[in-house]
Amino acid sequence: MTTHASVPTLALGHASTPGLAIPQVGFGVWEVPDADVDAAFGRALEVGYRHIDTARIYGNEEGVGRVLARGDVDRDDVFVTTKVWNDDHHDVPAAFDASMGRLGIDVLDLYLIHWPAPAQDAYVDAWKAMLELQSEGRVRSVGVCNFQLSHLQRLLDETGVLPSVNQIELSPYLQQEQLRAFHAEHGIVTEAWSPLAARAGLLDDPVVTGIAAKHGVTPGQVALRWHVEIGNVVLTRSVTPERIDANLDLFGFALDEDDLTAVRGLDRGTRTGPDPDTFG
Repeated sequence: MTTHASVPTLALGHASTPGLAIPQVGFGVWEVPDADVDAAFGRALEVGYRHIDTARIYGNEEGVGRVLARGDVDRDDVFVTTKVWNDDHHDVPAAFDASMGRLGIDVLDLYLIHWPAPAQDAYVDAWKAMLELQSEGRVRSVGVCNFQLSHLQRLLDETGVLPSVNQIELSPYLQQEQLRAFHAEHGIVTEAWSPLAARAGLLDDPVVTGIAAKHGVTPGQVALRWHVEIGNVVLTRSVTPERIDANLDLFGFALDEDDLTAVRGLDRGTRTGPDPDTFG
C-alpha cells in the first residue's frame, strides 16, 4: 500500500508561497454528504492521503473541518483546497471568510475559482480579489477550475498573473492536450477531476481493461496511474474503504510506452460535466 511518503508532489509557482508543493494524488469529496465525510476522509488520511479537495457548493466543508480538528494528522501535513462558487465572484473575501469558518483553519493551502461563469463577466475581478488574499498570507496559493484558454489568456492580459493550478475535467476520453500544453508552457499545474470518466464507460473500455490485466491491477488504477505519469495532479473520490485504498495504491507499477500510446489513442473529447464556456 502506498504511504503518504510515497506520493510525489509538484511545485506550485505563480501566485503561491515560495516552496509550496501539492501532493499529486488528492482525495475529493464532491457528492459526499457532510455526515459521510468523517468516515471517508478519516480513512483517506489513515491510508496515506495528504491532499483534500472540497468546495463551498459541495456542502461539506464543515465535515472536512471536523476531521482536520481531530488531529489524526498534523494540520501542516495536509494540503487543503476549497473553492469560491459562481454567485460569490463579486464578494470573494466574504466567501473566503465563510469557508474558513466552516473549515476551522487559519490558513488555506489552495483557493480556486470554481468556474469562470463567463456570462457573468466577473471572473477577472474575482481573480484580483484572490490575488489580494494570497498577498495578505491568508491563503498560500490561488488558482482556478474549468478555465479555457481564452479565460486564462484574459487573466494574463488584465492582471499579469496566471493561476498556480487549473483544475479541469480530464480523462483518457478527454485529454485536453492544447490546454495542457498551455499549462506546461506557462508553469500552471494541471489538476484532473472526473479522472476515471466512469459515466462515459472508460473503466469498461477494452484498451483500459487489457492494460489492467497485463499489470494485475484494476482499470481505475490504470486510469489514475496514467494521470500521474503524464504529470497531472489527480483527484480521487470514494466512500468505500477498499476503493479509497486502491485509488492511492498507484506506485507499485508503471505504464510502459505501449500502454501510454494505447491510452493516448482513446481521446474522444467526451465531457461528462458542463461546458465551461456556457455554464454559470
